[in-house]
Amino acid sequence: MLDALLLGLIEGLTEFLPISSTGHLLIAEHWLGERSDLFNIVIQAGAILAVTLVYRVRLLELATGLNRPEPRDYVLKLAGSFVVTAVLGLTVKKLGFKLPETVTPIAIALIVGGVIIFFIEVWAKKQPPRDEVTWKLAIAVGIAQVLAGVFPGTSRSAAAIFAAMLFGLTNRTKAAEFAFLIGIPTMFAASAVEALSLFKSGELHAENGAELAVATLVSAITGFISVKWLLRYVSTHNFNVFAWYRIALGLLLLALL
Repeated sequence: MLDALLLGLIEGLTEFLPISSTGHLLIAEHWLGERSDLFNIVIQAGAILAVTLVYRVRLLELATGLNRPEPRDYVLKLAGSFVVTAVLGLTVKKLGFKLPETVTPIAIALIVGGVIIFFIEVWAKKQPPRDEVTWKLAIAVGIAQVLAGVFPGTSRSAAAIFAAMLFGLTNRTKAAEFAFLIGIPTMFAASAVEALSLFKSGELHAENGAELAVATLVSAITGFISVKWLLRYVSTHNFNVFAWYRIALGLLLLALL
């Protein structure tokens, strides 16, 4: 039960921080013991629920404002970004292109991602404040999400946030909002596709119901707290602290190999 609780805690804390939940879960399972794909899918659902609750007012505003140009344009760009992710993601999955889920590539991805964060923060500091979501930005975010899925340790939220910043959305809170909102359908779809694939292949394994429930609940609660904290933090700070964390963790992992 303690292992399941810890994994739920890790998933909730890291899913929306730019430090890679997949990387942290793979590292944790390296020491705590590997869990089934079903377990990882279900606890991720807790994190998705968390970000949906955080943005419930914004989601309702977008859903009820489709008759107005600004909300409709924003929703269309979210949809466009999702379509790019879905098409490229399915293509990559069919091609079977994925790095081994071992510690070394995760460590390298953490370090490279940290360096990229520093670069984008320096670049963004020199740009005038901008908070417009363009089609170029939406497409870039869609592509970035696929790259994050291919390279464990990259972080989907980091890829989406920094793609948004690099393509003009220098307002960090707005960049995080677009990344998190596009993450809702992306993560739901990815979880559904993975679950269906496991079902068709007969690889769904029974899980301890109590452990699964606890891990999912912990993931939802910590995910909610994590997102709320991050949005407050980036309203007055840059992302450099996460870059330092990624680089330090990556170097530590390489040292322990």
